[in-house]
Amino acid sequence: MTSIHSMPPSAVQTERPDALRGYPVLLPVTVAWGEMDAFQHVNNVVYFRYFESARIEYGRLVHLLDDKETSGIGPILAATNARYKRPVLFPDQLLIGVTVSRIGSDRFWQNYRIYSVNQQAITTEGEAEIVLFDYRNQRKAAVPAELRQRMEALEQRPLVDA
Repeated sequence: MTSIHSMPPSAVQTERPDALRGYPVLLPVTVAWGEMDAFQHVNNVVYFRYFESARIEYGRLVHLLDDKETSGIGPILAATNARYKRPVLFPDQLLIGVTVSRIGSDRFWQNYRIYSVNQQAITTEGEAEIVLFDYRNQRKAAVPAELRQRMEALEQRPLVDA
């Protein structure tokens, strides 16, 4: 089984690439040999793991799961997609950028960009729709005002309403 190996910030370039400006969260990742497929590039499924890791990091920074135990409300992935622009090869260092593009009453959308340090280019873009869900009552839940405020603080801008 392969895993996503995050690199310490000192292991990647220190300057944010222009292509990732506007993406407040960057997750550095080292491409593992086991993520390659028979065509000698990173398998398409692995990109969704990269997105997931970036999504979890963003959630950690805005304390998305802090109240799940007490309230029963937490995120659930409703939809996700990827657009492959360039193949990623081993070895490489990647920067996974994530931002919230818009927000609704019960959901928000994240955009992802994967930047290859070796290629100095964006290799992949993606989007995820994340719904706030009341796991106890099995129904959608409203995005708390405090969560929106934490996201806007991280983004350093007001979020666009969906």
